Amino acid sequence: MVLDRQGYDDLIMYLTQNLSLFEKSGEVAPDAPTVMELIEDVIAEHVMLICQQHTELDTEQRSQIVREVDGIVYDLQEVLSSVTNQPVTKEQREFIDEFAGLIKNLFDNAVARVSA
Repeated sequence: MVLDRQGYDDLIMYLTQNLSLFEKSGEVAPDAPTVMELIEDVIAEHVMLICQQHTELDTEQRSQIVREVDGIVYDLQEVLSSVTNQPVTKEQREFIDEFAGLIKNLFDNAVARVSA
């Protein structure tokens, strides 16, 4: 659906261009989740939004989205392996929110292609 598309390659390139955000320390809130916890939570929220907004998706299509999102989270875990257990900084939180939104956009576009 999206993993084999140019948009996903571009998204990974965007991540690699912003890796410096994860190499430096910054302001951390006392109750900040880890980088990986935030990634999982934010991406899960976006997956739920995709499924809620696209009621035309059948069970197989929803399952495909979940499988691909699992692959994306795995890729993120691999790329960010050195910082996944560190508390997330404000700047990292902003980037993760933006990145998850871009993932949602990829799936929204893929659903539109399938539905057309």
